[in-house]
Formats: sequence, structure tokens, C-alpha cells
Amino acid sequence: MSYSKNIILGGGCFWCTEAVFKKINGVLSVFPGYIGGNTDNPTYREICTGLTGHAEVIKVDYDSRVVSLKDVLMIFFSTHDPTTLNRQGNDIGTQYRSSIFTSNLKEIKIINDYITELNQSNNYSSPVVTTIEMENIFYMAEDYHQNYFEMNQNAPYCSMVIKPKLNKFLKKNKSILKEN
Repeated sequence: MSYSKNIILGGGCFWCTEAVFKKINGVLSVFPGYIGGNTDNPTYREICTGLTGHAEVIKVDYDSRVVSLKDVLMIFFSTHDPTTLNRQGNDIGTQYRSSIFTSNLKEIKIINDYITELNQSNNYSSPVVTTIEMENIFYMAEDYHQNYFEMNQNAPYCSMVIKPKLNKFLKKNKSILKEN
């Protein structure tokens, strides 16, 4: 039985989600990329037009003995706004949709149940609009998107958007973080 699992998550800007998941104990790798569209080998510039149908995503490889799918979902849903359709903050367009890509029927049930729990919890003022989409071709983002936050911490977007979001999450979730 393999304990290495993966899931593809779209929580808006992949720079933010990559920065969070790279800190999680049990996460083996995180790759920014694109999925869910109709253009072969799309570029970042093409994705930004919103015309390709792709979402900005991260592919998360994780050890299910250390971090469960429910843990991954908790992290995902607590680090972006899953109630805004095709939008995360100032990022607007279908490429920023809240989405999860998988073809595993067991995972789809777990995800649907988790979303139902979130909607019943009244933690959000609006219903969760996260889509569950069938996994298809994942395209790796260009090299300059890999480890973006780590490589560009002083860039305005990193210091003003990613860093505060990351610090807030890290402060509340110390027990699930990798040891430095």
C-alpha cells in the first residue's frame, strides 16, 4: 500500500498556497501549475487572460501517514476564501477559482462531506463555492513561479499579501508544521 498521495488545489494565487503547504509536516513536494483548461502547454501570460479555462493550482504530494486528506482540506479551506466565485482578493477571473482536482471517487466523497460540514458550520457568511473537478493534464508553471515566496520575500506582493497570510496561519497551526 502506498502512503504517498497527491491532490491538486486551486486557492487563487499559487504563490500563496505553495508558501503555506511547503511548511506542512508530511508534505513531500508542492508544484505550482495549471489545470482544467482547453489550451495545451499554457503559459502564465495565457492563463492570466482567463481565456484558457485553466486554474492556477498547486499539486501537493503528501505522506498520508503523517498528514491526512482531511488535514490537507482544513489547511486549504482555512488559507483562502472558498466563498467567492472566481476571485481571491484582488485576483479576479476563472483562473483564480477555488477548486480541487481529483479523479478518485473516495476523495470526492471526503471532499463533498467536508464542504457540507463547512456549510453547516456557519463559519462563513456565504456558501462554499469550491468546485470539485476531474483531474486531467497538469502543466507545471514556469521555473520563476517555483518557490516564488521563498525567492522573492521582499517583493511587494510577497511582503504585503503572502507573508501576513502565512504568518497568521503558522501562528495558529504550530503542531502541523515541519521542524526547521
